[in-house]
Amino acid sequence: MPISAHEFVEMKGQRPIPMLTAYTCPVARAVEQAGIPIILVGDTVGMVEMGFDSTRDVTIEHMEYHVGAVRRGAPNTHIIGDLPYRTDRNPDIALESAHRLLRAGADSIKLEGAKLDVIAALVAQDIPVVGHTGLTPQTAKSFAKVGRTHSEAQRIKEESRAIQDAGAFMLVLEHIPYELATDITAELRIPTIGIGAGPDCDGQVLVINDALGLGDYWPPFSKQYAHLSQSILDVARDFSREVTSGEFPNNIIPFVNSGQR
Repeated sequence: MPISAHEFVEMKGQRPIPMLTAYTCPVARAVEQAGIPIILVGDTVGMVEMGFDSTRDVTIEHMEYHVGAVRRGAPNTHIIGDLPYRTDRNPDIALESAHRLLRAGADSIKLEGAKLDVIAALVAQDIPVVGHTGLTPQTAKSFAKVGRTHSEAQRIKEESRAIQDAGAFMLVLEHIPYELATDITAELRIPTIGIGAGPDCDGQVLVINDALGLGDYWPPFSKQYAHLSQSILDVARDFSREVTSGEFPNNIIPFVNSGQR
């Protein structure tokens, strides 16, 4: 069974929480088999998988599709469904959007920014909520680190406290100074999940495409554990060469398998 929101809160200070994004069934299946306890189906899918220039182009229909695919791949993992741009602009719309993602297979809902009335309304309906502050891509004008000035840091600290007090069970801190993330993590009762926020958060999240090295550009705070773009290029070139030479499909060794397609 997926770990509950309450159980994640109890993990704070006990052990770090690893989180990855996933958007497809086979990737979600591998992430679950690896023992990752929580998957974020983020609106980053719009940029890393769909080719959009911004997450603002992602729709609730897109998110339903990807949440469903991930749930089929990871039936026993806690799945966070991300509310896309403008689908959380008021409590009523957010509630309808959240229910759509929950029906698609999400266990909890994430939204960006200090939308305190929305968070409180969702929590009042027993919907677990993950907050998100620091860099918030849906409304950001650039992807520069935020919180470097005293006033910005104070705003992010205040937003973090307010998001917690509105009822969120977890908070994503994105691309803020490490010291600021450390202070927020120490102050809050709920776990913080960092992305470009340093080592002292209660957990860390990576976009799966960044971790796989799948794409043309990766944020400076990400890590590539593989370089699949190069592998795909190599496979495509080998396939093209073998088809052109007539080597494929003549070089296929027949294999009988009851599970074959």
